[in-house]
Amino acid sequence: MAKNRHPRNHDAEPCPCGLGQPYRACCGRFHAGEAAAPSAELLMRSRYSAFAVGDTAYLLRSWHPDTRPARLELDPAQQWLRLEILGTTEGGAFHAEGTVEFRAHYRDGRHTDALHEHSRFVRVAGAWVYLDALPE
Repeated sequence: MAKNRHPRNHDAEPCPCGLGQPYRACCGRFHAGEAAAPSAELLMRSRYSAFAVGDTAYLLRSWHPDTRPARLELDPAQQWLRLEILGTTEGGAFHAEGTVEFRAHYRDGRHTDALHEHSRFVRVAGAWVYLDALPE
């Protein structure tokens, strides 16, 4: 597994998820296990941030047990640049499932591209988890 690439002494830097809050007060609290994401969108944002900082443990913890891979290795050369939330359905406090459509921009060496996905999230034991991607 990749090591967390986010230096702990930079917790006051803006969170990679794009909400403009310091990492520690935003997705960092979810990554540290101090709080659970209260919505599918915030779980999506926290998962993007986990990719950006290299937190594979959080990515696996926030993945549905039926679809979670046995292990996850991140490419250290891949740099996540920006997240765009394109739309959401349900996924709030009173829902059991929800979707988030997003575009995650990244650089891999000199090549820049974006991952576009419409993700499904469900609750397991009250907590939001990533289930899978809807087919295009």
